[in-house]
Amino acid sequence: MTLLLLSLLALLAVFWAIEMIYLRGADLSAFDQAVGERRSIGKAASAEFKAVVASLGEIAAVIQGTPRRQHVALLRNYMDNVFPVTETTTQFIPVDAAGVAAEWVLAPGVDSRRRLLYIHGGAYTMGSPKSHRRLTSKFSEIANAAVLAIDYRLMPEHPRLAGIEDCRNAYRWLLDHGPGGAAPATAVFVAGDSAGGNLTLSLIAWIRDQGWRAPNAAVALSPATDGSLGSPSLKNNLATDPMLGPLFKALAKIPRSLLLWGSWLQNRLRPCDPVVSPVFGDLANLPPLLVQASEAEMLFDDSRRYVNKALAAGSPVTFQTWNHMVHVWQIYHPELPEGREALEEIGKFLQARS
Repeated sequence: MTLLLLSLLALLAVFWAIEMIYLRGADLSAFDQAVGERRSIGKAASAEFKAVVASLGEIAAVIQGTPRRQHVALLRNYMDNVFPVTETTTQFIPVDAAGVAAEWVLAPGVDSRRRLLYIHGGAYTMGSPKSHRRLTSKFSEIANAAVLAIDYRLMPEHPRLAGIEDCRNAYRWLLDHGPGGAAPATAVFVAGDSAGGNLTLSLIAWIRDQGWRAPNAAVALSPATDGSLGSPSLKNNLATDPMLGPLFKALAKIPRSLLLWGSWLQNRLRPCDPVVSPVFGDLANLPPLLVQASEAEMLFDDSRRYVNKALAAGSPVTFQTWNHMVHVWQIYHPELPEGREALEEIGKFLQARS
């Protein structure tokens, strides 16, 4: 019995050591200090924002009473239709971008020699160019650019690395191809939200390391940056995040150790690998970057830690925060005034770095 107990204790010690040293990565608490340009401080939430929060109950209603195996398909369909584009002047043109399904998004009169790669969010399992047309059409307008919105491969049908590879291939293709065919770009940008923000930050580091032409600038909206789940706001903001809180409340009850091991087994990558967790990478010599996040959302500290670490490494990063917004509130424009304000800031940022 004593030998068996010692063996179990030794096995537990090995598992603990692997988790702490290999799966979790470095302690990032040194990058928790306040930083950035704070917006809406002292202002009450707009009536339009309250309507947005009320509408979030539809997400739970979509999957209520259905088998879990059907949830992904239902949520994908919901995302594709919840943000319809009401204006009819923007063009959406299907295209094959080096084997990656995509569409060109062209607001009226934009300069197609200026190009922006947009990477949608959706927890790596949902979302599409269609689901994000309200954002991509606006990005085309404010960047005066042709937007390439990619339909990268999603989990669980494909491994996480497949989506990462799609982003890389699409970016390289974008440099020399526009809506009219093969032609070099005069300016290039990258942007993404949530999971797409993660892929954006992973991509710009890869571009730097590979020596490819750097984007003129990049934008990340409420990005996930830490796959090791170490950000304090994941728990501290669980109650204040009306979008992600209800969706991930059950997941938050699962021990972090189990989630880390599950991630490692699923992705065949350490949760702290910079390819999937950009905050753990080398953040020096990055292109000009704008990060926007809500101080009330669960991913807030993912953004703050990334920004602080990038600034410490000397990279030109601008951080703008709103104190009570929902996750990726920009997609609720034009009805939401805070969404309009955020997109105006993005437009100024991109135009100043053309």
